[in-house]
Amino acid sequence: MIYIIIKKIYYKFLIFYWFIFVRLYLKLNKVNYGKRCKFYGFPIIQLGKKSKIIIGNRVVLCSDSRFTQLGINHPVILKTSDGGVIDIEDDMGISGATIYADQFIKIGKECLIGADVKIFDTNFHSLKIENRRYNKYKKDISSKGITIEKNCFIGTNAIILKGSMLSKNTVVPAGTVIRNEK
Repeated sequence: MIYIIIKKIYYKFLIFYWFIFVRLYLKLNKVNYGKRCKFYGFPIIQLGKKSKIIIGNRVVLCSDSRFTQLGINHPVILKTSDGGVIDIEDDMGISGATIYADQFIKIGKECLIGADVKIFDTNFHSLKIENRRYNKYKKDISSKGITIEKNCFIGTNAIILKGSMLSKNTVVPAGTVIRNEK
């Protein structure tokens, strides 16, 4: 019984700690976030030059396995290349996902992004055979923005690749790879 009480007090302390310090961390990283967002654990944030991350109202970022039924392999990761934009609209839930925008990733209202989902709009490397590993020329690395419309559910370990567009109310099953670039 005493263990349960101590655990509840500890979890309340963690939530209060994250309430204060994650917001400070986001402000220091120049992330725009809305009202009544909740943070369970510290996300990893990295912005390129002249890039933006926008988080809407009432968004929940879960970066701690103790606060989600499925558990996660890592914290929420939000990263952009120079000039990239991540736009997360209102009333979203994200658990341990990685979202990387070279151009843009727009996620509509009321979406749920399950544990360890990966969303990225770039190949990260050139597809040219010559010097592939060391080629950092942006013109040789293919990128195309991603749009996820309102009320989509993306199941655990799904991967959403560059150029994808998910229509309103889409359900992406766990482990699915989505690539609908034209």
